[in-house]
Amino acid sequence: MPDLYSNKIPFELHAKSMDESMQGNALELERPVDVRSNGKKYYIESYGCAMNFADSEVVASILGNSGYDATKDYNEADLVFINTCSIRDKAEQTIRKRLMHFKSVKKRNKGALVGVLGCMAERLKDKFLEEEQLVDIVIGPDAYRSLPDLIVEAESGQKTINVLLSRDETYADINPVRLNSNGVNAYVSITRGCDNICSFCVVPQTRGRERSRHPDSILAEVQHLYDNGYKEVTLLGQNVDSYRWSEDEKIRGKKLIELRDTDKVFNFANLLEEVAKLAPDLRVRFSTSHPKDMHDNVLHIIAKYPNICNNVHLPVQSGNSELLKKMNRGYTREYYLDRIEAIRRIIPGCTISTDIITGFCGETNAQHSETISLMEAVKYNLSYMYFYSERPGTLAAKRYEDDVPEELKKSRLTEVISLQKKHSLAHNKNMVGETVEVLVEKYSKKSKDDLAGRDNRINMVVFPKGNAKPGDYVKVKITACTSNVLLGRMIEE
Repeated sequence: MPDLYSNKIPFELHAKSMDESMQGNALELERPVDVRSNGKKYYIESYGCAMNFADSEVVASILGNSGYDATKDYNEADLVFINTCSIRDKAEQTIRKRLMHFKSVKKRNKGALVGVLGCMAERLKDKFLEEEQLVDIVIGPDAYRSLPDLIVEAESGQKTINVLLSRDETYADINPVRLNSNGVNAYVSITRGCDNICSFCVVPQTRGRERSRHPDSILAEVQHLYDNGYKEVTLLGQNVDSYRWSEDEKIRGKKLIELRDTDKVFNFANLLEEVAKLAPDLRVRFSTSHPKDMHDNVLHIIAKYPNICNNVHLPVQSGNSELLKKMNRGYTREYYLDRIEAIRRIIPGCTISTDIITGFCGETNAQHSETISLMEAVKYNLSYMYFYSERPGTLAAKRYEDDVPEELKKSRLTEVISLQKKHSLAHNKNMVGETVEVLVEKYSKKSKDDLAGRDNRINMVVFPKGNAKPGDYVKVKITACTSNVLLGRMIEE
């Protein structure tokens, strides 16, 4: 395997989906020691999902290798970037406010440049550059290699833009620098883009068609992380289950999908197994799965290897088949519940998490009730829950009226959240008295006397630190809980 990953800069794992505590966090890292400084500093704020934070690591690597140094103080930055998210309107509004704020940087430093990266770049490029004149550089998620050249152009006073989407770019040869390191967890991107055209989702427009990384580059990155002390990796993609690779140049696109279960195609189950085999003490997670592509072969691999964590994130979005069809999800309520049954049959004790949207176009009280009844049937351990926010340019925006009043969307969301808290608490209460193996990830937010980490499922455990430290595997007996965390005491061996 090629040695593509030589920078020894670690990373902190961020929660799947929009971890509100991470929104707007700035990079804190060092320029590679073998690269001469150009005397300029950059600042990056990231918003949105895990893919955006992973992309910021790629951008930071490109800038670092071009001689730029990072800063956490935007007031001293020569380059100010916001890595943007278009999934929810709230995120977009937050980013607009930040861009207005960053205009003050340009007033104090006439040579400073402000740029927009990521998902908002294509959709709002004209507004940002011409109408509102908020930024100097607009660059999409497949064009980060061109960033150094765009900066040079922008420094001459020219507004610059590159939002071209690619069918090939995976940044496989770029070693992502790792954000705000705990040295324990890391993301490894295995795919980019998405071929699923969910009617509510803007990702296919902003990130382009799906393409998979060469498996050798993925395995090399994971091996490098393990060799440098990391204890857990999360394989990351918009839809990891559709990962496909073939050495045969003739097998591309539709043919690659059709041949997913043949020996000519290296699929996600194959990749997951090879990653698990690299080291028995390296925990492996993945995110996110799509119900229509979650096949039993992946579940059997999870069950086969103890170091693959027993949690599946399986977004449902709605419990009503008619709404699922309008969302263009490609499955019915019955099919989804069949996948839940398969998970529980093949991986006993597996935790299950999901995504839920309330108030989608035309949602009736009866259809909302089916979401509630599905939640009661599944009893998820954890859910990421939102009310519907129309995204311009999506199929839903073109085909359907956003006709559910916002107050009704919010009241339905409140009901969903309340039910999820009930189910989460019940799951956690059942854990009291059990002893679990915890990978220590960090110190507790509330006290430096406590440590926090997860078991080999999805459960977060907090306990007095004793002699343990981040990166250790420890046994913890669960003594109490809330709906969010398990509380316990470490068992000394």
